[in-house]
Amino acid sequence: MKLVGILAIAAVAIVVASPASAQQDTTHGKMVSAVAKTQGKGKAKKENLKAEAKISRDSAKTVALSKVAAGSKVKSVELEREKGTVVYSFDIKVPGQTGVEEILVSAIDGSVVSQTHETPKQEKAEAKKEKQEKAKPKS
Repeated sequence: MKLVGILAIAAVAIVVASPASAQQDTTHGKMVSAVAKTQGKGKAKKENLKAEAKISRDSAKTVALSKVAAGSKVKSVELEREKGTVVYSFDIKVPGQTGVEEILVSAIDGSVVSQTHETPKQEKAEAKKEKQEKAKPKS
C-alpha cells in the first residue's frame, strides 16, 4: 500500500513539473526566435528589396552605363531604398574624371531616378557615414 502511495505522489509530481518545464522551453524558444529575428534583419531587409525589384541588376547596369562616357567602369552597386523607391545605386568611374558618377536606377521600372557627380572628398564622407550607420547597434 505504501508503494502505491509513493508511486501516486511521484506521478503527481511528474505531471505538475511537466507544464513548468514545458513553459520554460517555450519561453526559451521565444527568446531564441527573437534574437534570431534581430540578427537576421539586415538580410531580411535585403530579401524584401529583392522581392520588390522588377528589373534585374544587369538591366539596371546597362541603363546606368548608357548615361556616362564609353569606357566607364562600375565601381560599386547596391540595392537600396532611396528617394521613396527601391533603386540600384551605381558608383561609376568615368575616364578622365576624378570621383565617381552616382546613378540611381529604379528597380521597379528601370528609369534613372538621379545622377550626381561625387568628388573624392564627397565619396570619403559618404563612406564614413555608411560605416558609422552600419556600426550603430540596431534597437
